[in-house]
Amino acid sequence: MPETLGPAFEGRDKPLLSFGLPFTESLVKHADDIFHASRIYIICSRSLAVNTGHIDDLKKALGSKVAGIRIGLKPHSLWSEILEVVADTRKCDADLIVTLGAGSLTDSAKTVSFALANDVSTYAELDTLHQTSPQRRENIKPSEVGIVCIPTSLSGGEYSATAGATNDETGQKYSFSGALRGPALVILDPELTTTTPEKVWLSTGIKAVDHCVETLCSLKSNDTADRDARRGLARLISGLIKSKQDPKDLEARLETQLGARDAMSAATSGVPLGASHGIGHQLGPAGVSHGETSCILNPAVCKYNYEKGANTERQNAIVQLLWEDTKAREIFGQRGLEREKADLGDLMDAIIRALGLPRTLKEFGIEEDKLEGIAEHSLKDRWVKTNPAPLDKKGVLEILKMVLE
Repeated sequence: MPETLGPAFEGRDKPLLSFGLPFTESLVKHADDIFHASRIYIICSRSLAVNTGHIDDLKKALGSKVAGIRIGLKPHSLWSEILEVVADTRKCDADLIVTLGAGSLTDSAKTVSFALANDVSTYAELDTLHQTSPQRRENIKPSEVGIVCIPTSLSGGEYSATAGATNDETGQKYSFSGALRGPALVILDPELTTTTPEKVWLSTGIKAVDHCVETLCSLKSNDTADRDARRGLARLISGLIKSKQDPKDLEARLETQLGARDAMSAATSGVPLGASHGIGHQLGPAGVSHGETSCILNPAVCKYNYEKGANTERQNAIVQLLWEDTKAREIFGQRGLEREKADLGDLMDAIIRALGLPRTLKEFGIEEDKLEGIAEHSLKDRWVKTNPAPLDKKGVLEILKMVLE
């Protein structure tokens, strides 16, 4: 397949998107012609490094341009590890950061580049950069060191100019944005994703679905975002079901990756999202992986908003879209759902269960005594504040109790 290279999103120069070449070939080509990089720092997922030869392939392809390598980062982008990588990249004077993997690697790389530009080396200094900090700096410099992401999941963080990172001293997850710059290039290689554990692939796919659903559910969306979200949702639902049925279907995997791109085009267009994302940000530090937060929360948030009459018409439009997909219709029939009676929460629940993904907090050992703290943290999140149905602590707890067991 010849390479396709161009802006990932219509009307936006960055990031660029490349697919059609093996990831090693694409990176070697563009590290030179786009970035003119000579000191490349690689952040690679531990599972890829241990279970495959891909990091060795990348090292061999880049040769003397490899300035440093970090193998593995814990989930949810811990400040302690981000500061370790900041020190490492500063020491080797990296001029390009490459992530091979997904999720926390991506958010960490974005935060690292942002921290480097602002001479950060401590928790206290990092605390001055996030959006809600009482100590937020007045003169924050934009990220400078470029980032290339080679994702192996579908969570889509490689397309955004925001990053979530967790202060592991407090357990609070914070959002970094503003002068933070997102990756300049995203390289898609569907064959590489066959090494991704099925649960990670599918659950992060539901995270991308959640981007589409919460965009389409938003009362402040627009025609362009709705168009991208509808296209992304159609690609994702079909591709996820097909790749569940045949994990080696590379065409379905690429289609799913492009669906995740469409989802992020919608989600990064300025449309405010809702409580599935907002509460989900706080489930991460409680032990739920990035994609699985949406598996648990999305159906419950849809139901909560629908029952409050907050976005009934918009939810009904998504229901009609989902019934149009042949694969999804088969699942709905197997689950005994009727087109005239099932709401969006019911349909999302059926799809997530058919993919074999978790649906309750108790599956992660989260009991009722933890809900108060999660609710309190959630109320500080920007997406909880923009949920279609207004939420106070009581409302957040209602949603959390819906998914407890």
